[in-house]
Amino acid sequence: MRRTYLLTLDINECGDENMDCGSNATCVNTKGDYHCTCESGFISSSGNKTFLAGLGVKCVEFNYETFKKKIAAFEDNPELAELVFLMNSSCEALKQNKFQDGGKLLEKFLSALDGLLHNNDQLDNKKASWVFNIVEIMLKLIGPMLSRNQTKRSTTRSDVELLVERDRIPPGGHFMVSTNGTRFTSHWKTATGKEDMGFTTVALLSYTGLEESLSRYFNHLETQEKQTFKINSEIVTATVSNEDTANLEKPVNFTFSHLKKENMNHICVFWDHDLDGGTWSTRNCSTVRSTADETLCSCSHLSSFAVLMALYDIGDVYELRLISWVGLSLSLVCLLICIITFYAVRSIQSTRNTIHMHLCISLFIAYFVFLVGITRTENKVGCSVVAGVLHYFFLASFCWMCLEGVQLFRMVVLVFNTTLRHVYMFAAGYGVPALIVAISASVNASGYGTPNYCWLNFDDGFIWSFYGPVCIIIVVNVFFFLITIWKLAEKFSSLNPDLDNLRKIKAFTVTAIAQLCVLGIMWVFGCFQFDSNSLAMSYIFTILGSLQGVLMFIMHCWLAKQVRDEYAKFLSCICAPQKRKYSEFSSNQTSKSQASKSVQHTGESQI
Repeated sequence: MRRTYLLTLDINECGDENMDCGSNATCVNTKGDYHCTCESGFISSSGNKTFLAGLGVKCVEFNYETFKKKIAAFEDNPELAELVFLMNSSCEALKQNKFQDGGKLLEKFLSALDGLLHNNDQLDNKKASWVFNIVEIMLKLIGPMLSRNQTKRSTTRSDVELLVERDRIPPGGHFMVSTNGTRFTSHWKTATGKEDMGFTTVALLSYTGLEESLSRYFNHLETQEKQTFKINSEIVTATVSNEDTANLEKPVNFTFSHLKKENMNHICVFWDHDLDGGTWSTRNCSTVRSTADETLCSCSHLSSFAVLMALYDIGDVYELRLISWVGLSLSLVCLLICIITFYAVRSIQSTRNTIHMHLCISLFIAYFVFLVGITRTENKVGCSVVAGVLHYFFLASFCWMCLEGVQLFRMVVLVFNTTLRHVYMFAAGYGVPALIVAISASVNASGYGTPNYCWLNFDDGFIWSFYGPVCIIIVVNVFFFLITIWKLAEKFSSLNPDLDNLRKIKAFTVTAIAQLCVLGIMWVFGCFQFDSNSLAMSYIFTILGSLQGVLMFIMHCWLAKQVRDEYAKFLSCICAPQKRKYSEFSSNQTSKSQASKSVQHTGESQI
């Protein structure tokens, strides 16, 4: 029996003189195959550990020492331990040409970054510089390990897009990467740089929730008097594989969507790590164009960027302070006169005027606290108390106005028992606002007080604990006013109308509607003032607030004949003592003169 044996010979492809893996690469022969691998300290431009010869793959030097020196600056900080571990492990892997899964590494990095940002909601400039530097390092380390040309990831605190181009010839044309609210565009030549590594990476990462804490670092910006700034865009970090990005030949462009669509002055800025531990700067960045919706920025370097919205600091406007003090002081004086009048003048005391008195008390306390405490933000606890007091008494003023609408309705519709019991009035006028404020404070106590005003916070929607009830109260009030007007019209057209009484109720209704309009419109402008820091809205809000007390005095006191008569009596009482002294002096002189004449006449008679 003959046996046949098949011998397989392994050909050593690496021994072929035409086999060229390129510089800084080694050919490794395997059974039935071969592959090229980069030497230690070099990385493959293919994105894989191994590659085949003749495909134009390069082994480029990995700047291990440069990266290690940057990472060493964060190693002593326990808060950054997880991120430092990811940076070190990525750095060591690239040095040994051991490529990790770039997509999974990116997810781990974003998860660690989210944890850091979650534990540091209010970043100072030093921590912000840490975050921005670490993000730049990690994006540069992750880019070469990505297998896809485009990678996008989103988390609760960040959004990122990375592009990778691998080719023998450097890529040409323009690129664009974007996050939710920012577009980063430039030329591929700018991203590649002078040295072609066989691959080019571009990355853009945006942060969520850093705007408020980093809005205060603008000390090195040229500002006008009474000017401040607020971040009105995403904060982003942009990187490319080009190592020389300090002074680019061609500028890079960023298009930022505004967080608040406002047609104000917007300034393009970047985060300068070298100034005061980190601050916003405009150096080599310019604003190409800006609309209410977005701003286009052009910069000749890469870093972390944002758009600042220039605001006029209304807290330091002398004219507005003057109007506030004079106008609101006048309003307080008028309200105080109203309170004394409604309490002391017995001839006008009624259910309706009791409502007016407590409305004036609520407005008086609210405006007094507003005048002395609205800008006292230096003490957070005190500021929260001021905001809570304002919340309560402004709500109370609306509740008492609603009670006036209910009382007018009862006066027209009901014939008997038209008065409201005091216990019900106090429960509605003071109890309902107390309940609303108590619930609001228990749900979100931090909503009382903002960085600029001792008022309710707009950013988390907490302001609706005021505007929500106010809107409901106004709707209810309008409903009662409409029915009252309808019933008045019916009674005027009846066969035997009580004209005097109906005209009186008609006048009451008109003044109540005017009062509601002034206070309601005032808070419409108040909404815009506190939310946008607008100077025009602040003027309108302050003027309307000043008119509120004056309007109460004119409508309910000065225009009422009974009240004017009482004022006349009061003034006559003040002037009466002077008249009495003069009349007593005159009568005494007359008596003495008459007595003298009488004596003289008697003497003459005797003679």
